[in-house]
Amino acid sequence: MRSTATRLLLSLALLPLALLSGASLAQTKTVVPLGGNAFITRTAPAGEELVDDTGLHNWSSKQAVASVYFYVKRPGQLDLSLVGGLNGATRSTVEVSVEGQRRLAVLASGATTFPAGRFEVSRPGYVKVDLRGVRSDGDYFGDISALEVGGSATSAGLVFANDPANFYWSRRGPSGHLGFSVPDNTEYFYSEVTVPRGHDHIGTYFMANGFNGGYSGIQVNSASERRVLFSVWDSPTGKTTLLKKGPDVVAQDFGGEGTGGQSFLRYDWKPGQTYRFITRAHPDGNGSTLYSAWFGLPCANGRRDCPWKFIATWKYDGASTYQKGVYSFIECFNPALGYLDRKAWYGNQWAVSNTGAWTEMTSARFTVDATASNRQRLDITGGAAAPAFYLRNTGFFSRAEAAGTVFTRKRSHARPNVNLAALPEPAL
Repeated sequence: MRSTATRLLLSLALLPLALLSGASLAQTKTVVPLGGNAFITRTAPAGEELVDDTGLHNWSSKQAVASVYFYVKRPGQLDLSLVGGLNGATRSTVEVSVEGQRRLAVLASGATTFPAGRFEVSRPGYVKVDLRGVRSDGDYFGDISALEVGGSATSAGLVFANDPANFYWSRRGPSGHLGFSVPDNTEYFYSEVTVPRGHDHIGTYFMANGFNGGYSGIQVNSASERRVLFSVWDSPTGKTTLLKKGPDVVAQDFGGEGTGGQSFLRYDWKPGQTYRFITRAHPDGNGSTLYSAWFGLPCANGRRDCPWKFIATWKYDGASTYQKGVYSFIECFNPALGYLDRKAWYGNQWAVSNTGAWTEMTSARFTVDATASNRQRLDITGGAAAPAFYLRNTGFFSRAEAAGTVFTRKRSHARPNVNLAALPEPAL
């Protein structure tokens, strides 16, 4: 058994090692690149500020705010520095803000790291760091490529977009899906979507009726244009062709993320209103499938003559099938606006068989895309409340459901007031 003196000597010998270890821990820094984690959240009238894969550039406006997001697993202290350099200036001052705490970082020529000070983070979850230019003796405040992040709040690790090859997708944000198990020989699928006010941001697709060959839903394409979209992919063995379309519907080929046929109706749909969707998968008897879609305008309860608009019928070669892989999803397709909070309610899902039997879908399996599963972004969730499911994404919120969760909603107990045989459809 060691004596008290021996234990004291041993403790004194180990003390420098402990201090060194603690100092090393305190000095550990994580570099968070702006390329996949930053957005211009307040833009100057000229709109010249730019975040690309390499960071923040052309930063000349005092009105512009660049916001950087990362996820901390515990509250505590954050020590922040800007990483980058000056562009045509010798000295600039930048305001750095976190949870209402403001510090000034001074950028001087000859350096690449510029301390911004210490901040307190009150809770685990996403942290928003705002950067605003204060003054510069040149035309630009600087080129900022990253944040250097340290402090006790980082001791359990950070989550942020760290794959430069996929910064485009990280800035678009994660997508979430509701998967429905429809009965065999389902020919029609009916569902409804309601987008809450304040969640209908530019660059959002609220997809209602998806299937193995395509999808149908509503989009916000710009400040002045909204669409009802119906697209069908090309098959591996043939090209999808248009058979017919409704009045004012635009039909064309599409490319980019795959190829196929796209049809859309420009329609100024409104948040807070409930819209109805029907898709049909009809085997044509010759080895192909005819996919059709209809869009239902808002409908007062009890009405049986609620108006429908026919979108299109596309012929999908190479497969003869009824509805398979039925699902809904939410996505952002504008990477510059991937920080805005989006949400939609998805309800009243019904599958209709080829013999006319209606079956209500009251459960859905929640899945996510690669941006979420690879932990580049965590702000994707879903659930069920009362008679509908919901999906929410891209708001840098901090609570999310796990992928694979099965949600269950209450039954509506009343079939939709729609006569499938009377849906509008032009002759071939």
